[in-house]
Amino acid sequence: MIGRWRGRPTSRTQRTSPLAGLRTPPSAGVLSCRVLDPVNEPVAHAEFAVSDSMGRKVVSGGMDPFGSFVTTVPAGEYRLAVSAEGYTPYRATAMVGENTLASLGDVTLQVARPPELPAPGDWEIEPAHSSIAFTARHIGLARIHGRFNAFAGVIRVGDPVEQSAMHVVIDAASIDTNVRMRDDHLRSADFLDVRQYPTLEFYSDRFVHKGGNRWAVTGALSLHGVTRTVTLDTEYLGLGNGMEGETRAACRATTELRRDDFTVSWQTMLARGIAVVGPSIRIELDVQVVPKG
Repeated sequence: MIGRWRGRPTSRTQRTSPLAGLRTPPSAGVLSCRVLDPVNEPVAHAEFAVSDSMGRKVVSGGMDPFGSFVTTVPAGEYRLAVSAEGYTPYRATAMVGENTLASLGDVTLQVARPPELPAPGDWEIEPAHSSIAFTARHIGLARIHGRFNAFAGVIRVGDPVEQSAMHVVIDAASIDTNVRMRDDHLRSADFLDVRQYPTLEFYSDRFVHKGGNRWAVTGALSLHGVTRTVTLDTEYLGLGNGMEGETRAACRATTELRRDDFTVSWQTMLARGIAVVGPSIRIELDVQVVPKG
């Protein structure tokens, strides 16, 4: 006996709809696009951010290996921003309807001009517009944010820039986490031991261009009487003018340190039941330099 299908027939539109295999919540739709470079190759490392009409970020993320993204959002009007290292950012507006696909199709990013480099010569860090900050885990729990309030540094910009060198000195006693008792403990012999090691110093003569505005600055960091090789992942932000018209250059840089590498031990303090900063510390530098007078 041949049975008869008693279900509701599926329309041709439903079978061929781009959303047929994607379940969307009520009052929601789908936004998508594919990001290409000027020779029509996918930009897999691009990132996107979708904001509502009030400028509030709704969703963000990275592209898939084919340079595409698909995201579900409530129906409405949105602003899309696409960015990738070495390319000019792309921005667009899209209307997303209920249970519909709003596709921007193929988006082509244009190669960005690299920012102008500082002129050869000696430049010095301007502390008033610079910061050396760090973030650490409080024994795997909440994050601790801190900074060093006193530091100085000079960069000798070479020609080419890859032949540059820099020297930065940080006052260890200027550590500041906004908690006096903790700061006193960090200055003690348990951690930085500022009486015996009053400064942290970084010296580098290796500047490697990684493409676009990215540089790797590798050098020797001396901390707590120990010297280790450290690489700063650096983003060069370009040149600008201060309020008095002086030329200045700016960059951001990050690195991660392990305290054990600098013999700043914490096992004995755990045994004594003292809650301390965790073993891994992220360093973030935001620096402006001006020609040395």
